[in-house]
Amino acid sequence: MSDKPRILFLCTGNSCRSQMAEGWARALKGDAIEPFSAGIEARGLDPRAVKVMAEAGIDISGQQSKTIEQLPTSDFEFVITVCGHANETCPMWLKSKTKIVHVGFEDPPLLARDARSEEEALNHYRRVRDQIRDFVAGLPASLNVGAK
Repeated sequence: MSDKPRILFLCTGNSCRSQMAEGWARALKGDAIEPFSAGIEARGLDPRAVKVMAEAGIDISGQQSKTIEQLPTSDFEFVITVCGHANETCPMWLKSKTKIVHVGFEDPPLLARDARSEEEALNHYRRVRDQIRDFVAGLPASLNVGAK
């Protein structure tokens, strides 16, 4: 049993933003927190998310898209919702037993939908990746603000 705080990064499909957050948390804060990610539903791991994380030296290719029910635990000190839909639909049983913090990030697949090239699409992913990295770098201290 770890004495590190367990943090769940939650999004709609556990395919991109929450996966990036889990990857960054393992790489940057693995000594301070025990990170997990899940979705309201499982939609599969986004290949572009895997690619841009690899560019930053973080391998998330072995991570799996999963729902909250598929996690090995449901005991978290914090749940960080990284998209508005997950924040709005976070299960009530989870809300009743943990602190929920919403830190919304734009949706790279949605942003990339109208990209004129693969490079333009990847640039959306890179920008969000870097925003998530900057947020994760402040964990766990930054969670004491805004928790409900």
